[in-house]
Amino acid sequence: THLSTTFQKKQKNTSHTTHHINEMSGARGGLFGAGGRFSGGTDPIMEKFNESIHFDKRMWHEDITGSIAYAKANAKIGILTDHERDVIINGLNEISQEWANDQFELKPGDEDIHTANERRLTELVGKEIGGKLHTGRSRNDQVATDTRLWTVKEEVKILENLAELLNIGANFAKEHVDILCAGYTHLQPAQPIRFSHWILSHLTPIMRDAERLKQMIPRANQCPLGSGALAGNAFNVDRDYLAQELKFDGVTLNSLDAVCDRDFIVEFLNWHALFLTHVSQFAEDLIILNLQKTVIIADAYATGSSLMPQKKNPDALELLRGKAGVALGRSVSLTCTLKGLPRAYNKDLQEDKPLLFAAVDTVHDCVAILSGVLATLTPVEAKLVGTLQPEMLATDLAEYLVLHKQVPFRETHHISGACVRLCEDNSIQLNQLSMEQLQSIDERLCDEGDVKIMDVLTDYSKSVERKQSIGGTSRERVLECAETCLEFAKGLV
Repeated sequence: THLSTTFQKKQKNTSHTTHHINEMSGARGGLFGAGGRFSGGTDPIMEKFNESIHFDKRMWHEDITGSIAYAKANAKIGILTDHERDVIINGLNEISQEWANDQFELKPGDEDIHTANERRLTELVGKEIGGKLHTGRSRNDQVATDTRLWTVKEEVKILENLAELLNIGANFAKEHVDILCAGYTHLQPAQPIRFSHWILSHLTPIMRDAERLKQMIPRANQCPLGSGALAGNAFNVDRDYLAQELKFDGVTLNSLDAVCDRDFIVEFLNWHALFLTHVSQFAEDLIILNLQKTVIIADAYATGSSLMPQKKNPDALELLRGKAGVALGRSVSLTCTLKGLPRAYNKDLQEDKPLLFAAVDTVHDCVAILSGVLATLTPVEAKLVGTLQPEMLATDLAEYLVLHKQVPFRETHHISGACVRLCEDNSIQLNQLSMEQLQSIDERLCDEGDVKIMDVLTDYSKSVERKQSIGGTSRERVLECAETCLEFAKGLV
């Protein structure tokens, strides 16, 4: 009896809770209202949890563009009359103007950009005509189409911005080609280089990034529209026509895959993580040069301290450096979401767009900031030259013995190292060694005709100019590299 009474109480509580949810439930909207599959509304918390309109509304243009193409395709196969097609297209164009003028009014039940636009269309042209637009189409192939269109558009913009960045950087390198500075490995003085060679060393990976991005676009630019929910279109819609109307490069091969394929987003997220890694490295090097006072960062890209009046912090560069970690997190996040998904569409895929949108926004911002930093950067030649140290010419000393005394390099490496050790023991610089000290290490450390061994230990310009091979530090090769960068940038736009 006790168990029976308890069960009855639970039933009563459950009934009350269900009634309460039904009373308090949100509207499903005109597209998915009660009377079809569902007998009531949704929990308001579920509505909020489920909706994506607050972020996917930024694809309003792509959604309308896709719908216009789909209306034309449906008219071709007789689903719509020419009159109905024109009415729908005029309505969609009116909706487009509302979005463009920030006049589109979102209403309860506008779960996503697709339902919002279709709801507004039926308001404008009536359900009798507006309700025909979605024939044979699913939000599954619709969102895949919108996202591909939006992604490709943004990737093209990014390429244009990268071209500008490369132009700024390459011209900056040409302008300052005669400035010498220290080159480092392990943050230790290594060999003399040109300041421009260092600039171009950071532009080169950005060229690779741009090349990768350009190669990604054809894979993203495939039309999934006409794939339906998963099994294709039952009305024999012309998918080649849809691809042509929407300026896709082709159509997806398999409807089941088309609606759940997010490879193009993963590719972009991976791409932006690598690109921002390169930007981060560039920013870190600039932060170090700023610390050395060998470059001056414009005030526009620095901030002060709330306490210390003298401070000028390279915040723009620090933020550029920090973005790479967040970018890597986005890349891993979506890959983890995808790894266990069954075929075909699952609502988990809704989580792709916040990551994609944030990634695109971050890339646009970072390219703009880095371009501005480079365009306003001032190298301090005297301090850059001041970073040069005689020990950086130890390799030149070894190479002198190879070139002029025909000594095997492994032996010359040992001889030059002994000279460095002698300097350390005597607390002097390499260029302060006397001829007597040099020949105490090896008698072949002497002049050879017009070539003076002391010049090898003192002339940084000759050291830099000797690197004549492609990609080297000679003036000709550095200018050649800058021109290659400029030519490459032209091909991005």
